[in-house]
Amino acid sequence: MKISQRIRDTVKGWLFLLPSAGGAGLFYFLPFGVIAYYAMIDSPIRRNFVWFNNFKNVLTNMAFQQGARNTLLFSAIAVPLAVILAMMLAAMLESKIPGKSIFRTFFLSPLMVPVASIVLIWQVIFHYNGALNEVLVNLGITRIDWLKSNWALAVVVLLFLWKNLGYNMILFMAAYNNMPNDLIEVAKVEGASPVYTFFHIKLRYLSPTILFVTILSLINSFKVFREVYMLTGDYPVDTLYMLQHFMNNMFRSLDYQKLSAAAIIMAIVMIIVIAVLFITENRFGKDVEG
Repeated sequence: MKISQRIRDTVKGWLFLLPSAGGAGLFYFLPFGVIAYYAMIDSPIRRNFVWFNNFKNVLTNMAFQQGARNTLLFSAIAVPLAVILAMMLAAMLESKIPGKSIFRTFFLSPLMVPVASIVLIWQVIFHYNGALNEVLVNLGITRIDWLKSNWALAVVVLLFLWKNLGYNMILFMAAYNNMPNDLIEVAKVEGASPVYTFFHIKLRYLSPTILFVTILSLINSFKVFREVYMLTGDYPVDTLYMLQHFMNNMFRSLDYQKLSAAAIIMAIVMIIVIAVLFITENRFGKDVEG
């Protein structure tokens, strides 16, 4: 009886799992298989297998290399800032400071504003004839073409931070609220400094949230093409040419082979980075979980 009951429970479990598994297979695994197929053929018409030649052609393509460098540079700058600043803002809001509600509203407001409106605000500020250049001219400083100069990446980083800091801050505030206050009080009684308490107690309990926020920010940094495209179009200044620009231009030219190969390379890189983050968090926070 016990064995038959166990079998029935197993069958019921798989039946409940079947709709989700079917949806994942239909909308995720099947399209990924199609992409892998296109990445290994010479064209959708002839359909001759060339195996890894498309990957080689993509990796040696100058536009892909430039897009990869810019995307990695942007992620390397924007993601740590999005994590560290959000953690600092959450810690600030946990303390007793005046005007916390106004401060919180300022960083949460971008969550309620459409992306197109945010981009419009940035265009008004950073256009060559925009508000910021008017201020600079009144101060006797020459105008800067922000979106077509070396400052373009910094402009997009600011846009990314202003758009994402609010949500990250909420996650860190929830993590701060779930910390064991008794342990922190004991550390204060024992004479531990605030710096020691943060790095040896709080940071360990924050590690799962840091991992989640880092992964979320990393994914959002790879999707910054939407904002850059709305700001600058198909072919922006060299420092803003991202991987998504390369893939979008390959799609417009119907070069599905390079598009598919680039998408798979991008997915592999993200999987490796996320796996490293999981391993690091597991080693750093395993004593807390225990």
